[in-house]
Amino acid sequence: MLRAVVAAVVAALICVSAAGAEPAIDFAALARASGTPEIPGLKVVWLAPWGDPAKANRWQNIIAHQTEGPAGSARGGAQEQAKNPTRRGVTVWVETDGTVYWAVAENLIPTHGEGGDRNDNKYIDNSTTYHQVVKTNSIGVEFAGNYPDVTAPQTPAQFAAWEILVRVLQARYRIPADRIYAHNWIDFKDRRYCEGCELATRARALKFDPDSVR
Repeated sequence: MLRAVVAAVVAALICVSAAGAEPAIDFAALARASGTPEIPGLKVVWLAPWGDPAKANRWQNIIAHQTEGPAGSARGGAQEQAKNPTRRGVTVWVETDGTVYWAVAENLIPTHGEGGDRNDNKYIDNSTTYHQVVKTNSIGVEFAGNYPDVTAPQTPAQFAAWEILVRVLQARYRIPADRIYAHNWIDFKDRRYCEGCELATRARALKFDPDSVR
């Protein structure tokens, strides 16, 4: 009887562990992919498909943004971005339920950031970012949901999606972890909260090396 109970408990623990395990992701294959690939663990709505990665803009940095929009606003923002790719906004939008909207072709540059105008070293050493981390070399990711409370954190679904998405971006564009930035780290922004700071901190903590998947 005891042996049967122990076996049942072990089986249950294995099931729980498997359910919480990250899906197997072939980052090397995604780095070379085109079109609208399936990305394990992510629900991606492709408003603009991937092209040949060799013809993508030379992205050197990743900037985490927050929209200060309510739940549901990422979809609308991404759809408007897709209609006018170079308008104020970003390439990738993430909804509160973790859905990722890829809105802009990889060779086009949306208008985001303030030109890397932060130079006070408040969060990071800005000697390598001041007027250097800008829209032309930085792919932006926008997270919806911090309205009406701008200090509200991202949802668990957004954090889970981000941990996969950011590594996909790193692998595809060969961006090292130390080139992932919060918007507040590189530009003077709203003093009420630190925009993108938790996202960038978590992404860097993954210590993902894009060269390891080549």
